[in-house]
Amino acid sequence: MTLEEKIAHLQTTSMEQARAEGNAIIDSHREALEKVFEDHKAEAVRQAETRVKAETTNAKLMLNQAAAKSQLEIKRRQGKIQQELKDKIFDEARSLVNDYMKTEAYTDFLIKCIKQAGHFAGTDPVVIYLNPSDESKRPELEDATGVHLTISAEDFIGGARAVIRARNILIDNSFKTQLQNEYDKFMFLGGDGIA
Repeated sequence: MTLEEKIAHLQTTSMEQARAEGNAIIDSHREALEKVFEDHKAEAVRQAETRVKAETTNAKLMLNQAAAKSQLEIKRRQGKIQQELKDKIFDEARSLVNDYMKTEAYTDFLIKCIKQAGHFAGTDPVVIYLNPSDESKRPELEDATGVHLTISAEDFIGGARAVIRARNILIDNSFKTQLQNEYDKFMFLGGDGIA
């Protein structure tokens, strides 16, 4: 082989070797870049999924807060309306009590209360109070029961109260107390039986 052939062969071999090394470097670099790209893509997908989850959670939280706020406002309005209705109901009840106090049945009720208080007191002294609005009924009630009655300084709407001091007992058949007790116990029940 001549020198020129040797140089050509060496040149060809060198070029092939250089091409092979270059291709190997390019392939290696391409693989490294593809790995970096896949890692970056996976990280971007993970971050996007995390962001979507966070935004979903935040949206649910905001929705729950808005729903809770709305329910609270509804409950507040419902409570206000129920209070207004309750007050109207008891205003009407007071009006019915006032009408009842003008009947003979009310006088009979007072006689019954007075007799029961006297019976309960037995031999102990008892003071029986009438409401100031019933002062005109006093003589009739005293005649019917044979008991001395006292007109109360306090307006308790109607009914009677009796005090047995010897036993520290108050017998309260006043309409004011009975209406207040019913007012305190009164609740609107929901459709499911829960207040």
